[in-house]
Amino acid sequence: MLDAPGSPDPVPGKPYTAADRLSWAEIRRLALHHKQNLWSANLIAVLAACCSVPIPLLLPLLVDEVLLGHGDAALKWMNHLLPSSWQVAAGYIGLMLVLTLCLRLAALAFNVIQAKLFAGLAKDIVYRLRIRLIERLKRISLKEYESLGSGTVTTHLVTDLDTLDKFVGETLSRFLVAMLTLTGTAAILIWMHWQLALLILLFNPLVIYFTVQLGKRVKHLKKLENDSTARFTQALAETLDAIQEIRAGNRQGYFLGRLGLRAREVRDYAVDSQWKSDASGRASGLLFQFGIDIFRAAAMLTVLFSDLSIGQMLAVFSYLWFMIGPVEQLLNLQYAYYAAGGALSRLNELLARADEPQYPAACDPFVGRDTVGIEVRDLRFAYADEPVLDNLDLSIAPGEKVAIVGASGGGKSTLVQLLLGLYSAQAGTIRFGGASLQEIGLETLRENVAVVLQHPSLFNDTVRANLNMGRDCSDDACWQALRIAQLDATVAALPQGLDSVVGRSGVRLSGGQRQRLAIARMVLAEPKVVILDEATSALDAATEYNLHQALARFLSGRTTLIIAHRLSAVKQADRVLVFDGGHVAEEGGHQQLIAEGGLYAKLYGHLQQS
Repeated sequence: MLDAPGSPDPVPGKPYTAADRLSWAEIRRLALHHKQNLWSANLIAVLAACCSVPIPLLLPLLVDEVLLGHGDAALKWMNHLLPSSWQVAAGYIGLMLVLTLCLRLAALAFNVIQAKLFAGLAKDIVYRLRIRLIERLKRISLKEYESLGSGTVTTHLVTDLDTLDKFVGETLSRFLVAMLTLTGTAAILIWMHWQLALLILLFNPLVIYFTVQLGKRVKHLKKLENDSTARFTQALAETLDAIQEIRAGNRQGYFLGRLGLRAREVRDYAVDSQWKSDASGRASGLLFQFGIDIFRAAAMLTVLFSDLSIGQMLAVFSYLWFMIGPVEQLLNLQYAYYAAGGALSRLNELLARADEPQYPAACDPFVGRDTVGIEVRDLRFAYADEPVLDNLDLSIAPGEKVAIVGASGGGKSTLVQLLLGLYSAQAGTIRFGGASLQEIGLETLRENVAVVLQHPSLFNDTVRANLNMGRDCSDDACWQALRIAQLDATVAALPQGLDSVVGRSGVRLSGGQRQRLAIARMVLAEPKVVILDEATSALDAATEYNLHQALARFLSGRTTLIIAHRLSAVKQADRVLVFDGGHVAEEGGHQQLIAEGGLYAKLYGHLQQS
């Protein structure tokens, strides 16, 4: 929308920049909000590693000292703990078994505590990111919402964030323990036989290298799976929202079949992603198993040709198996990293969506006034290359009731969206009470201008919640609004009155009841300007008549814009504007326009037949 001369420049709030992109540096910055937990988790990981790393060494060493009689260092240490009557082979083995079990229990306890700390850290990071995305949704333009769809947004805020949650809370915590375990294992292997240890430790990087190469070939598959899931979620949301109309038209076979095709797409991509990722992981595991076989052969040869003992050889075997878990966790890290990176990429796509323009509240024309007038000058708007409004001019005096009629697609509802700042025009100005929309600011405007749509949105909540929309309103005010909307008797008859739940999208109410609840919501907001966009189209003649009578008193003195096809609604207006080709073709009172025999007269005849 072009600014009026002297109007303030748009203030985009916090425009999206490269610095706003989610990145691993941002995740790290959020994690540093929990420095104490991070230090505690790292310390506990060290303790867990200290408890688990010695375990494979203990029992095998007894083979040398107890069974083969080679050395007595461990026996001397255990003699300090055992009474003389227990200082036999069975006593030594029993003591070492108890020590091993205690170390395993301690390692388990430390791992659980560390996982809990990382879980709290991950949940808080995801919470902060989710709040950031919700704040972003406040500013994204309506056009972007329409192109995204609710299912896609839901996928971003649930599935993608859950992927990050799993990576930070599970994968990274295990990664730390795995690295410490492998470091401790390497130190013990070097202490026992450094040549054999080097052979083992040099092989592991080769396994990791080949695994990374395999992972690069399958990392894009997870993104394809998640994208197909987003499309399925969107289709599912649309189908459920329209389930009543679908069933009424006996089209459930077609729409549920289409949903089945989306589900099949998810299945196909999921199968492709899962088996190829699994095959890649198994290939990496096979490489590691080959390494174990080679190491075991090398260890036996080392016993023959060096000073490696039988007990130490068994300890090496134990450590080879002990290393499988940590190595697999490191290998799986890349797949979790690729999945989390894909989630970050999709979240950045949402963050990069265009904002609706933000304007500073330079003035408030509604303060101290019961209502204000509306003035539109040279307004132009087009969807893509298709003009909808063409140099539109209109003026509505304060307190005047004006009806707008015209053929479908003539720009009536588009004008409503422009008046509320939901869309931005390519040219022209809109003024309320002499102040341009840019000078007023969108928040101030929407606090004082209320719109009731033909298909109002209701939440799966109570009547009270759908009325007050987060405002603090008394029960008396709610009932008064319901009386004006001719809905008080209906709500009073509900089992829990104002606390009755209306169902998803108000499914437990009829179309007319949903419209009247939206009208009551508007009344409760006490707006200075009212816009009724086909707001009574679902009402029967008697109910509509009574509603107009009650609304007349409420709307008296309020600027009101009525968009309707029904003659009964149009006749409530002081003046009628006839839209044709994106501009006002005719203007006047009802009888005057009928007498002129123009476009309004043709529309009136059609309405009479309806």
